[in-house]
Amino acid sequence: MGQKINPLGFRLGTTQSHHSLWFAAKQKNYCEGLQEDQKIRNIIQNYVQKNMRISSGVEGIAWIEIQKRIDLIQVIIYIGFPKLLLENRPRRIEELQMNVQKELNCVNRKINIAITRIGNPYGHPNILAEFIAGQLKNRVSFRKALKKAIELTEQADTKGIQVQIAGRLDGKEIARAEWIREGRVPLQTIGAKIDYCSYPVRTLYGILGIKIWIFVDEER
Repeated sequence: MGQKINPLGFRLGTTQSHHSLWFAAKQKNYCEGLQEDQKIRNIIQNYVQKNMRISSGVEGIAWIEIQKRIDLIQVIIYIGFPKLLLENRPRRIEELQMNVQKELNCVNRKINIAITRIGNPYGHPNILAEFIAGQLKNRVSFRKALKKAIELTEQADTKGIQVQIAGRLDGKEIARAEWIREGRVPLQTIGAKIDYCSYPVRTLYGILGIKIWIFVDEER
């Protein structure tokens, strides 16, 4: 039997680092901190969805890193299409900071949000999953969406990709899973840097699940 494990958690401390950096002294504080992190990420993603709608339907957020100190919460947004947030940049970021501060209701801590641009946005699984989700919502055939996603990844200079879509594909009554792979995806090699994401997409026929593994590089 194959034992399934999250590729990111499997590689923590080798090729993968944490996306949240803080310390909790008690278990209760840890639970609260974890929920706070999720709340911050949801607020940022909702803000981007609401205010920066573009034709492709891709938000462009690869990941969000959160660093907490006693009196400061530092949030770094790694984004593939910076023009989404760079138009009227100071006003946009101030508005976002005020939204986060208001929702968290934190009086004693300051929130600082920074934006970092990443190269080759379609080489990151979250952005690629958003692209596939947009295609599926527009009723594009899932096979066409998969092939187009692989073409975009090849342009981003990656070593391999595997994409899986599960659910009622093309509106069929029986749910199934279909996958496609291009290049190498060594999931059992801890030294191989693999980016992974699972992404749900709501369509007319129900919810589909998208999983993407991208083989970026291998440590020598």
